[in-house]
Amino acid sequence: MVVTVVLALLGALANAAASVLQRRAAATERPGPAEGRFAWLTHLLHRPVWMWGSAMLVLSGICQAGALAAGPLAVVQPVLATELLFTLVVGSVFFHRRPDTRAWWAFLAMVVGLAAFLILVQPSAGTTRVAVGRWLVVGAAVLAGVLVLVAVSTRLPSAPRATVLGAATAFGFSLTAALMKDAIARLSDGLGALFTAWQTYGVAVVGLASFLLLQVTLRAGTLVASQPALTLGDSLLSLVLGAVLFEEHLTLGLRVLPEVAALALVGAGSVQLARTPEVSGQEEELW
Repeated sequence: MVVTVVLALLGALANAAASVLQRRAAATERPGPAEGRFAWLTHLLHRPVWMWGSAMLVLSGICQAGALAAGPLAVVQPVLATELLFTLVVGSVFFHRRPDTRAWWAFLAMVVGLAAFLILVQPSAGTTRVAVGRWLVVGAAVLAGVLVLVAVSTRLPSAPRATVLGAATAFGFSLTAALMKDAIARLSDGLGALFTAWQTYGVAVVGLASFLLLQVTLRAGTLVASQPALTLGDSLLSLVLGAVLFEEHLTLGLRVLPEVAALALVGAGSVQLARTPEVSGQEEELW
């Protein structure tokens, strides 16, 4: 379990670095009025800052894959929520400014809330492979949920749209992680089995779609609006997918109330952290 947590933390750190770089690139990219609706994406592909952010995202994926191979999905994805904490640290170094007292209290709230939640839930390892029939039902349900959220977001103003798109993006990333865990299990049958498994290509397709949806989410509204949905949505759905797909055991019962309180603490901390310039990237200095 220690290896799982360490690899997940390294993945969160790499993801935080990617967030700082890509948010800066996305925030400063302003296509001309005569350009197409998605011209901003083409522009980003030519920005070194954005490309470095993409490289860090790949590194994060490698660390995440190692963590998923070593431990349960219900542990890996919630630990990856520490990305926001690392974003505070990376953003502070990058922007050469010290976080204020409220930021550190928010940092502490997220750490305590996440630790308490994992201790209370006590997720345990289950199976490593998922039957195709189960994937068809669960995968279809998650994808349908994503499509509904995206459709609803088109009718909402900026802040609610960012929140709803954040939830949709979180669902996509959680499904990607579940597919990745199932794909990695095929390595026990040899490298060829990994590249012939449909789950491997599912990771590529769903992961890319989720990545693109994240870019849309970041442009839809403030980080304060989208980040809590991203953080909590990924963690909660991963707990469900871990239990439903991989038969990971979760301790609930009388612990549900303190578990909900711990998640509320994580959510409150994420909202406050998302307000800090180090995390949101709202600085006057441009690249």
